[in-house]
Amino acid sequence: MQFNKVSVAPTNPHAERSSKKFDVADLFAGPIAAVSTGESVIAIDEKLRQAYFWMINNAIISPFYDISYQEGPSASFVFGDAKHTLMLPSGQSYSSFVLIPLLNLMVRRRCLFVGGPGRGKTASAILMAVLAGYSIKEIRRGIQHGQPEMTVTDLLGNPLPKDLVNAENMDDIRIAWRKWLGMRVKIVDEYNRIPTRTQSALLTLMGDNYAEVLDQIYECPEAAWYLTANDDAGGGTYQVIEALRDRIDVVVKALHFPSRFIGDLMNRIESGIRPEEIVPQEIIFTAEELDRAYTQIVAVQVPYLVQRRLEFFTSQFEFMEQAAEQFEYKTKDTLKLSSIDFLQVANAATGTDKSKDIGLQTKNGLSVRAIMTAIIYIKAIAFFRGNTEADLEDVRQILPFVLHDKLVPNLDAHFFEQENNSIYRVDRIGWIRKMFDLSCAEYDRLDLDRQDPVADLSKEFDLGIEGLTEKEVKARLAKIEGLLAEWSKGRKLYGNLYDDLLKLKYLHQRYTNYLRWLRWKS
Repeated sequence: MQFNKVSVAPTNPHAERSSKKFDVADLFAGPIAAVSTGESVIAIDEKLRQAYFWMINNAIISPFYDISYQEGPSASFVFGDAKHTLMLPSGQSYSSFVLIPLLNLMVRRRCLFVGGPGRGKTASAILMAVLAGYSIKEIRRGIQHGQPEMTVTDLLGNPLPKDLVNAENMDDIRIAWRKWLGMRVKIVDEYNRIPTRTQSALLTLMGDNYAEVLDQIYECPEAAWYLTANDDAGGGTYQVIEALRDRIDVVVKALHFPSRFIGDLMNRIESGIRPEEIVPQEIIFTAEELDRAYTQIVAVQVPYLVQRRLEFFTSQFEFMEQAAEQFEYKTKDTLKLSSIDFLQVANAATGTDKSKDIGLQTKNGLSVRAIMTAIIYIKAIAFFRGNTEADLEDVRQILPFVLHDKLVPNLDAHFFEQENNSIYRVDRIGWIRKMFDLSCAEYDRLDLDRQDPVADLSKEFDLGIEGLTEKEVKARLAKIEGLLAEWSKGRKLYGNLYDDLLKLKYLHQRYTNYLRWLRWKS
């Protein structure tokens, strides 16, 4: 078996990607998607898929297809008394343990591996650094091993002793910065064993991309981060501070090792193979290629109707009717900042259907950072699949890994007490995917693809208000007020409606301000 051979067959045959935007690099390097590999020229997304399939077939034994796509009917089989379904995907599907970290390398975000010891978390992170062009020696020197004695200077660097003695002011003190700070792939092993004070320094480094020691600043390059932990509850030698957990963009679980693949381990032992030492040159990315891959990922389009379903889903979670009197403050964040027990407020009677409202399944909403992270990973998985547009299944497959640590489940919610739903108390990936499916079903029931008056009013506004007459502005204000009056007649208040009402109030205020300006002008 040739471990370091890359197949020349297309990994996912499809129509060639076309670049919609002009890139100066086109003048010098040909099509924006093309990169040179030996004697051939391949697209960056094809090279990315080659890297994935080499890893899954030769380096990381992860025979799972938990990110599954369908291309027509799929066979499925039911096992056990609890009627568990095993589905055979009809489309090309992937292992999250390999694909998500690879996408993280492309989009330069922060990925957390969770799972028991010896399941390949650190080994996978090392492979990502090898793909970015670093030598094994550089990578091993750069790995930060979390341990209870780690100090800020251990993490970032030390002031030069001579400067400490001779300096007349702080600006005279030079810092011997740790070399790992300049790497484009950063690995922190067992980050939940790092002391709280050092976690704060790590937070600044991850969140703001700079290190600070004795008022001296080191600006770091954009980097893909890989952190590991033996559990996903934030525990360890030290509890992980909330702000640091919030900076993690995507969570990947290291699944178990299926015993039917022991033969592969035997083959490695007998061949003396260490995967990180035999990565083929053809799938190693240069810094320029990684930058171009990111540019192309950002250029992937999310069609409006797909965006609307994402908007509808994310709108479900922040609303909390009993949290405040003023409309804008009826949010879970308002409740969190108070001293009132969550369940006391969440269980208050509002007249809504507790089995239908998926917003009641969580104790929090989604931050701007979480939504932006979801968007970039949705674009990344579409790019990986060779598409110029993301589809609904891309959203469905990627959201559980992005929102894994972002949505806190309300385990006392009525949903978890329903028949067959108790399993979602444990299976967070399945739970988030289930919520998305329920959201899409409600979206279809409301027929929002065809009947969405807020979208119509928004599109009308986006065309611009400059040049509108006073009569036209009054007509638009009346239209908004009429819609609000219609909806106020016995309609239950859910998170999606709450966000719609806020948007209508925003549009009304913009038109009101413009009307005031028109009257002043005349």
